[in-house]
Amino acid sequence: MFTLLTPSALLALLGLLVPVAIHLWNRRPGREIAVGSLRWLAAGANRRLRNLKPEQLWLLLLRASLLAVLAVVLAGPVWRQVQPAGRGQVLVSPELIGTSALAASRPTIDSLRRRGYALRWLAPDFPKMSRAALRADSLGQQDSAQVLAAVNKTGAAHLWARVQQASQSFPSQPLYVLTPAALRGFRGIQPRLPATVTWQVLPTGASDTWLQAAAQRGDSLRLLVGQSSESQTAFRTTSVARPRPGGVVRLAGLPPFELVTSTAGDQLRPLTPTADSATNKVRTVAIRSQPIRITIYATPAYAADARYLQAGLRAAAAGLLAPLVLTTTTSAPGAVTPPDWLFWLSDAPLPAAWNTAVSQGTQVWQEASGPGVAAPARLAVVSADEVPATVFRRSAAPNVSTDSSFSLWTDGLGRAVLSRLAQGRGAHYYLATHLNPAWSDLADNPSLPARLLALLQPEITDENAPARLTLDEALASHDQRALDPAQLKLVGPVPTANAVAPTTSGSRQTDLRPWLVLAALLLFAIERLLAHRRAAQALSVTAS
Repeated sequence: MFTLLTPSALLALLGLLVPVAIHLWNRRPGREIAVGSLRWLAAGANRRLRNLKPEQLWLLLLRASLLAVLAVVLAGPVWRQVQPAGRGQVLVSPELIGTSALAASRPTIDSLRRRGYALRWLAPDFPKMSRAALRADSLGQQDSAQVLAAVNKTGAAHLWARVQQASQSFPSQPLYVLTPAALRGFRGIQPRLPATVTWQVLPTGASDTWLQAAAQRGDSLRLLVGQSSESQTAFRTTSVARPRPGGVVRLAGLPPFELVTSTAGDQLRPLTPTADSATNKVRTVAIRSQPIRITIYATPAYAADARYLQAGLRAAAAGLLAPLVLTTTTSAPGAVTPPDWLFWLSDAPLPAAWNTAVSQGTQVWQEASGPGVAAPARLAVVSADEVPATVFRRSAAPNVSTDSSFSLWTDGLGRAVLSRLAQGRGAHYYLATHLNPAWSDLADNPSLPARLLALLQPEITDENAPARLTLDEALASHDQRALDPAQLKLVGPVPTANAVAPTTSGSRQTDLRPWLVLAALLLFAIERLLAHRRAAQALSVTAS
């Protein structure tokens, strides 16, 4: 079916009046005829003006056709062809292979296959799933799909985009999507999906336990153990006797760890190498032997912020593995022996010497400078039971590129409240507000110690990785929390064996403009050829 995307552009057809006017008034010179008397010339000229007729009709038609084609090109012509309705597609996430959730969904999958649905993997290019793969999964055997799940880490973390791509790849067919309910797979913003998409999230019952951090206190080791399930991610601390170098540390639910000493410091290395889900490399945990040293430098204008920050840090110290050494000063500290953390509460710029300290591992915290602007917004919560804090005033980070910084805390409008800019082994932290009650109620919020603890907690290290992983990145690889199905919009009813497949049909449109432009060029070439012949004939008549 021929369709115009911009029909109003057909007003350009009024340009057809131009060649018609030219052909009516631009007449060929008449032949010279010798007459005996001049009294007949005036009458002959009057009759000629009264009988205006277009000449060179073929040239007129060519010029009119050229303008008409160009006008249609401006109108955006397309050819739409209705596509036949498809039976449907069943898209299965490779991460479901070998889980009991997929086995429980086999009756639904089999009924859809009997109705003509095709079975595909929710992976790049959506390859078809062989019957052998489905049979191997039901028997608990290894299959090539296991390899597909291992290489599909990026797609597994962006299910929103993957399903949206599937709806665009199969526009005329209903889709039945099966994915794990793991919260880490639903990153980004949920797109608007068509009603033909039926999405079912399957709880897999997965759980994970890992060693997060370790510190030495006296003759014992204090360990932080994380455990994540579909309902929550929690941590617990435990203490064990420090073994001799080469000794083994055993914890319930974890593989045994060997104490390894090196010039870089003591580490706990798994005796049985385990591949990390994020880096696919063996992960070791560094043992911190020194206390966490924090310096708060505050000018008189930031005295209130310093008091609130000091109270929050002391409350967070209860969850730290290593002891906390906190120093507060009103004199600008030097960078000769830099601490682990420097809280620079001043409008004065950070001295250049501290940039070297940051590159060597110091973390620097700065707050908003200047009067700021009123921009009330709630701080985005990190847990369901958290009381949201409110930011009353904020100020933009000076000379900080949003492309190179990472937002740790954001408000409900998506704006960064606390951003992190990595530099060498350390980082710059910028708080876009103050802890002062005139700027925010963070100081009175019970979640402030927990937020500070997440920043101070030691990192997980990997001796084989080129860069260290931060706490948030490490937690993401172990997070097993599940998405609430109520948060998944546009989830239709699960198809049953007696249900009738929808007959939604789509259309495919072909852009005709390239072909019309080619036709216009051809018409222009023919018009120029005829016009050249006409000029040559006129010259020959004049010469004769």
